[in-house]
Amino acid sequence: MMSEINTQIVEAAMNIILDAGDARQENLLAIDSLSKFDIQKANAYLATATKKITAAHKTQTNQIQDETRGKKSEYSLLFAHAQDTLMTINSEILLTKSLLNVFNAYEQRISLLEKTIDEMRKSGK
Repeated sequence: MMSEINTQIVEAAMNIILDAGDARQENLLAIDSLSKFDIQKANAYLATATKKITAAHKTQTNQIQDETRGKKSEYSLLFAHAQDTLMTINSEILLTKSLLNVFNAYEQRISLLEKTIDEMRKSGK
């Protein structure tokens, strides 16, 4: 039978894994939207991914803060896996945010070029 400490660690680990997994799904949808040049949809998916990864991080932080306050904690391979999952998916989200910035910059440049071309056509050049 698991101790109360083990039960708490397992519950926290599972919450981290579930929230981080949901964040990964949303992040993948954001990347898929970017590949279709649907920046608005990508932003929406990325916002949801960020909320989910933040929830996972908060769960981890609460566990760490409990331990620093003297609440005894046992080592848990599952919790270590949850932390690894959290950090990996957080890195994926950071990369997607960078990609979104690149797509936004290209979108602005293309819009400016299109505007310039339209103005040139209108002026007969």
